[in-house]
Amino acid sequence: MRYIHSQEELKIPEGVKVHIKTRIVTVEGPRGKLTNNLGHVSVSFSTPDKSTIHIELHHGARKNVATLRTVRTIINNMIIGVTKGFKYKMRYVYAHFPINVNMEKNKETGLWEVEIRNYLGEKTIRHITMQPGVDVEATKNVKDQLELTGNSLENVSQSAADIQQVCRAKNKDIRKFLDGLYVSERGNITEEA
Repeated sequence: MRYIHSQEELKIPEGVKVHIKTRIVTVEGPRGKLTNNLGHVSVSFSTPDKSTIHIELHHGARKNVATLRTVRTIINNMIIGVTKGFKYKMRYVYAHFPINVNMEKNKETGLWEVEIRNYLGEKTIRHITMQPGVDVEATKNVKDQLELTGNSLENVSQSAADIQQVCRAKNKDIRKFLDGLYVSERGNITEEA
């Protein structure tokens, strides 16, 4: 079955500018600017007024109509990113060997690099390069915790996933060996009062 006309609506808050040209979405806000290329999705955008975006699709099958909500959520996450930002907290979990984590900014690329040592007592040093626009720091008043912050939800969550996946117990029963770094909390940088 084909749907003749499907539409999603997105409200733009004050202080945020959304510019769409040839399905390249640029969102500017108080925290910075984000750009995302949605050229692979066959939807059309219209702005009936300054604070509303309509995402439309004509004669789409069920799977095509599902992309409307996805596109709306992607743009909404960009708006939240440039207004509030995203923060992921990760905790170190270890039973016997304490995990050592070092963070350093690469001089050439400007990206943060995380180095994990002594995971399960192994001599192997694990290196993870963060995505662009993601900052990493050890939490000041909490032991064994990292904080990843940035404007792009995709980049922050991908960096957290990279850290978690590099610390997987190989050739062991993962029900018993729970050592690693895990996301403990997700939220925004500027919390609402």
